[in-house]
Amino acid sequence: MEADAEIGRAGDAGNFAVSPRPRASASILKWLVHICRFGLAALFLFTAAAKLAILKKFAVNVAELLSALNISYERWQWPATIAVITFEIITAILLIVPRTVRAGAVLSAIMLIGFSAFALYYVYALHGEPLECGCFGGIIASQLGVKTALRNLALLIPAVIVFFGSVRSPTVRQG
Repeated sequence: MEADAEIGRAGDAGNFAVSPRPRASASILKWLVHICRFGLAALFLFTAAAKLAILKKFAVNVAELLSALNISYERWQWPATIAVITFEIITAILLIVPRTVRAGAVLSAIMLIGFSAFALYYVYALHGEPLECGCFGGIIASQLGVKTALRNLALLIPAVIVFFGSVRSPTVRQG
């Protein structure tokens, strides 16, 4: 306070200049959000490409899942297969485009929760036979079940980081 008095400042917060350097924690959060954002986008693009590489086999897996739900798999096998792949690509695009990052985070969370719920429902409610999920095409083998559900739920962490850590677009007021 004595130094403030010597240079004629009152010592209140309004007289202190804001540092042009960002805080270290803000910088770390920014990097973490970017890593999570682009990591999720890469993951969804990778899984979509892997499914496209084994499209017929993935469609057969989808047909088995639809059959277990007593849904006409002959009719819905291909629409459901294409829908899953399309939503993965859309999610990745939303995560990449800066204006739609939060929407991409929401869609990725919805998909991950949906995939987890279905995996648990298939195994525990329907008592389904062990089935290759095809999540990563034929590259990473995994069966529907708790392990698949936990992996998908763990991927919610980056989705939440992206949603809450991404900068909201400022609203422009006219007038």
